[in-house]
Amino acid sequence: MTRVAAVDCGTNSIRLLVADCDPETGELVDLDRRMTIVRLGQGVDRTGRLAPEALERTFAACREYAAVIKEHGAERLRFVATSASRDAENRDAFVRGVLDILGVEPEVISGDQEAEFSFTGATKELKGSDHLARPYLVVDIGGGSTEFVVGDDHVRAARSVDVGCVRMTERHLVRDGVVSDPPTDAQIAAMRADIEAALDLAEETVPLREARTLVGLAGSVTTVSAIAQDLPEYDSQAIHHSRVSHDRVREITDWLLHSTHAERAAVPSMHPGRVDVIAAGALVLLSIMERIGAEEVVVSEHDILDGIAWSVA
Repeated sequence: MTRVAAVDCGTNSIRLLVADCDPETGELVDLDRRMTIVRLGQGVDRTGRLAPEALERTFAACREYAAVIKEHGAERLRFVATSASRDAENRDAFVRGVLDILGVEPEVISGDQEAEFSFTGATKELKGSDHLARPYLVVDIGGGSTEFVVGDDHVRAARSVDVGCVRMTERHLVRDGVVSDPPTDAQIAAMRADIEAALDLAEETVPLREARTLVGLAGSVTTVSAIAQDLPEYDSQAIHHSRVSHDRVREITDWLLHSTHAERAAVPSMHPGRVDVIAAGALVLLSIMERIGAEEVVVSEHDILDGIAWSVA
């Protein structure tokens, strides 16, 4: 076993995994897995820069993670940064801060690399599942971007498009600095059109409709699963490898789009940092399912973070 640490810093959240990995057997044993909503991508779509307060929230989480990594004695650490830091003019400030705190330079990876990690993390343990038809379409709905990967044992095609729950919320649902509560039909229609255009772009290089199993990753998808199961609190074990039908995703998305902030915040499995962006994330998922004719989505708690850990091991 090799003890490794992996950090995935996205547009909305930063996550840590410390695990023991055995590349020969394919076994990965979690020692610590945690997530902090830092909203690093706050305003990036509009300003092109990382906000000072967003950087400080992220650095505070990094300091917490540094202590956890030291406590577990991880031999190797890899820090991967995705959409928000890829787009920002002042990403050098982000790189310097992470290097000072964790001793490693964040790798600002491309969307294609992000897709490779997501596919590995999500499918490594599914390969013995005879009841799941291949090829898989792995969809990672992040804050700033969504990754699409089609593959069997290996990636056949991948594409990252700039559609995510934070980006769509900020672009379409914010008026005068406040998220619409609830959004208007016109706002929803504009957001839907943006998502459909992104799906057109993804289909230029990824054969989405050839997929036989849709695997959904990241907080928007796992939260939809938690709502579908009416969980009394967020429960990773109940969510991992759960299945949510297309009809149920449509019902939940419709409710989220027409609910108020208070109604969404009252959902017991809802992370406070997702209350304002979950409706956009659910709409991205629903749009994908409708595009490819998926009857259900298989939800995975294992994603890019696990893929990063395997790359280190």
